[in-house]
Amino acid sequence: MLGDNLEIKAGISSVQKLILRNAPSHLQIEHIPTTCTDGKNGSITSKLLVFGKALGKLLWRLSTKKTDLIHVHFSQRGSTIRKMILMLLALAFHVPVVLHAHGSEYKLFYTGLPEWAKGIISLVFRQSAYLIVLSQSWKNFYQSSFRLKAEQVVILPNPVELPSKIPERTSCKQIKLVFVGEIGKRKGVFDLIRAFASLSPEQKTCSELLLAGDGEVQQACQLVESLDLGDHIKVLGGIDSAQRDALLAKANIFILPSYNEGLPMALLEAMGWGLPVITTPVGGIPELVIHGDNGLLVKPGQIPDLSMAMQTLINDQGLRLSLGSSARASVAHLNVKNYLSSLLNIYGSVLTGVFR
Repeated sequence: MLGDNLEIKAGISSVQKLILRNAPSHLQIEHIPTTCTDGKNGSITSKLLVFGKALGKLLWRLSTKKTDLIHVHFSQRGSTIRKMILMLLALAFHVPVVLHAHGSEYKLFYTGLPEWAKGIISLVFRQSAYLIVLSQSWKNFYQSSFRLKAEQVVILPNPVELPSKIPERTSCKQIKLVFVGEIGKRKGVFDLIRAFASLSPEQKTCSELLLAGDGEVQQACQLVESLDLGDHIKVLGGIDSAQRDALLAKANIFILPSYNEGLPMALLEAMGWGLPVITTPVGGIPELVIHGDNGLLVKPGQIPDLSMAMQTLINDQGLRLSLGSSARASVAHLNVKNYLSSLLNIYGSVLTGVFR
């Protein structure tokens, strides 16, 4: 399996860790990291060194050990280039490749490329046995862009580990609104801070906004300070999985006002914790979150609408509990057991040719 370093706190590494941690004993998976531990923030030199090491490891593996297939996780920009090279190496040894698309901004990346670059990418990726995507909308995009066969593109939404018990959340003195993800413009964090600033004084007093994640943490803190919201908004910075679970357990509302997404793990995890979600209809999200049923949807960048959605859930405990219960039910089928069963079916079909 080729993909992000497992120490990175991001969606791709989360999916990989779930697969590696829960894979059946008869399935032997070797993970080869293709990125630095600090991800896209690493220096060019460190990125080249890590990729060179990954290339060498893969070459040694293919030359010395039986390898049935290679599972390649990819996203936009440099990730695509790296994975094309690694994929071509695997194909040179006649080892089938399963591609796994994650990039939330892949449409922006791909449509901005010159035609010759698009042609090379689509030519290489068409050689894959399967391309795993997160939703129907992403299947439509990749199938059309790469000119893939319909049966070559398989929808497999990200998995979620459902906690066995969740809090009742029926007696809350203070409503905790939570964001988990990369702090920055793409995830709509600055919009979220400004939307919170638009709440009435009474609503600010009875609520607290908690922002967790790496990224533009300092900029977020500066915006909070400039709006004099330090008593109501806490920027927590990066957190580990245990801290994330503790945060979601004490939360009342989860908010992810992103501009671009695949199918975000943080959203799935929040829904698994029985939280009502406020999010945007981008990527695979509108195929999972139904407005008024298991969450509230607002258009990206619409700060007044985002603020109104926050007000609605702050004021209405019954709606919070109803949406949260429906949210948890909506992701129950995305449990890790079902996910691995589907993934193993894909692996098996590559080796037997039955699935396609």
